Amino acid sequence: MIVITLPDGSRREFDHPVTVQELAASIGPGLAKAALAGKVDGRLVDTSHRIEHDASVEIVTDKHPDALEIVRHSTAHLLAQATQRLFPDTQVTIGPVVDNGFYYDFARKTPFSPEDLQKIEAEMKKIAAEGLPVRRSLMARDEAIRFFRDKGEHYKAEIIESIPADETLSLYSQGEFIDLCRGPHVPSTDKLKAFKLMKVAGAYWRGDSNNEMLQRIYGTAWLNEKDLKAYLTQLEEAEKRDHRKLGKQLELFHLQEEAPGLVFWHPKGWSVWQVVEQYMRKVYRDSGYQEVRCPQILDVSLWKRSGHWDNYQENMFFTESEKRTYAVKPMNCPGHVQIFNHGLHSYRDLPIRYGEFGSCHRNEPSGALHGILRVRGFTQDDGHIFCTEDQIESEVTAFHRQALEVYRTFGFGEPEIKIALRPESRLGDDATWDKAENALRAALSACGVAWEELPGEGAFYGPKIEYHLKDAIGRTWQLGTMQVDFMMPGRLGAEYVDEHSQRRHPVMLHRAIVGSMERFIGILIENFAGAFPAWLAPVQAVVMNITDAQAEYARSVGKALSNQGFRVHCDLRNEKIGYKIREHTLQKVPYLLVVGDREKEHGAVAVRTRSGEDLGTMSLDDFIARLRGECGPAA
Repeated sequence: MIVITLPDGSRREFDHPVTVQELAASIGPGLAKAALAGKVDGRLVDTSHRIEHDASVEIVTDKHPDALEIVRHSTAHLLAQATQRLFPDTQVTIGPVVDNGFYYDFARKTPFSPEDLQKIEAEMKKIAAEGLPVRRSLMARDEAIRFFRDKGEHYKAEIIESIPADETLSLYSQGEFIDLCRGPHVPSTDKLKAFKLMKVAGAYWRGDSNNEMLQRIYGTAWLNEKDLKAYLTQLEEAEKRDHRKLGKQLELFHLQEEAPGLVFWHPKGWSVWQVVEQYMRKVYRDSGYQEVRCPQILDVSLWKRSGHWDNYQENMFFTESEKRTYAVKPMNCPGHVQIFNHGLHSYRDLPIRYGEFGSCHRNEPSGALHGILRVRGFTQDDGHIFCTEDQIESEVTAFHRQALEVYRTFGFGEPEIKIALRPESRLGDDATWDKAENALRAALSACGVAWEELPGEGAFYGPKIEYHLKDAIGRTWQLGTMQVDFMMPGRLGAEYVDEHSQRRHPVMLHRAIVGSMERFIGILIENFAGAFPAWLAPVQAVVMNITDAQAEYARSVGKALSNQGFRVHCDLRNEKIGYKIREHTLQKVPYLLVVGDREKEHGAVAVRTRSGEDLGTMSLDDFIARLRGECGPAA
């Protein structure tokens, strides 16, 4: 007798082994039709999988959290089959699932054209409509090598050769197509209903630049057409909001080949930077942080003691002078420990909070660089708290409240909270990691928030809370972090004197709210589509005269606004007023102030917004009051 326990706790008994599909059918025909896969004792399997012992089983339908990955994996096979149908000389290599879709690497002498992608996508739809059964089979490793070599699939044979000789491999077939794969896959191709091919790119075989170049076709797949359409619409909106385009259009910053991963900030972009930095500096002060500044380069001996040499060396830049090797700092924490160590502290002094807008450099691969969202040189709103174990919860709780207030100020909603747990390569023993991870859990519990846990994604020296926020078009960004570190203070000799006159190592809390300033500003550009709120905008108002007769009055309006601390520009060019309005609207200036003879006579301004709204004529004092009311965070 086989007893199967379903997610609702109910049980079904069978006197013989059953497949996942048969189990679904025994529950109801609707479920059998909707089944995409199964989950047996926590392991994803095909619907053809035979259950031969007592087990807990879930039927995976399109409502299940694992459904999308299975659909995307199966759609990658659909892509490979369609490609080989149309271009039989093509060899397949690998086709994994990636964020929002999948790709497949192909070996083919002739490059794929955009027209080829259209043909392949059409063939994919044809195969999907055929409803071909997807079948799993097993084959010995050496037999599989011969099988794929005989088919002319030399790349696939090479992959199998790297697998241990005694392994049995699983293959999946649909129609004439067969591929090596672990699965699981959907039971038939007609389960694949919503997909689109996106682009073709080059990719080296096995990621090695010494190997031949393959062609990588990227696609996206979703559970239904509605989700696909929403994703494509999001991509279109993201294209309009691309911070690299807007950075150039709005004259905020630029990047160039002579400084890969490093940013040239223009006056307008640096204005935005300064507003963010000065606001965050006020947050520091109001939260009891003392601002410090540490050197850019430090002898490698310090980085060896901190643990970075063994765990982070490949991400660091180095330089030499007088036969000494120095590292350009990738993070600020070891420097802050040196400031803490410069003097003896009592437990009464704790917590001590240091903050620094510290400039860091990390040796990111050139292929990973992306505008100002992924750079090699960046500045953090970095802070470190030296405290006792008993103070962890109160400090993390205070930081949490502080972070939420900052995110609200910048127009974001409630973040998703995650805890990144111990990675495989780490300092310290499990008992210390247990203590650190439990401290973060306790602090978040005290804040009354829910969180998700991310095994293996913590830093090498400690676990961390991550704050993930959604932007205006629904994309998620990871911003702030709070990390508990029991390791670095001891490795770098940080001590305080406790209430029993004993020397002890403090706990070190690493925290950042906006994280990398470069990345945060890039996110803000895309979130607001370059149309910053008035308090953040590099130019808050532009004053425009209609004729030369109002030029002097326009200058006086500009000076009055500037004297009030506003960022204002006077456009006195001999151009038509409609042209000026259009130009500054494209520059996304929040307020456009037009002055003609009537405004000059009454000491007023005609006010328009960048959205085209005509606010009418108002006194200069009334406009100043309006703008002042929109600049609260920057006050």
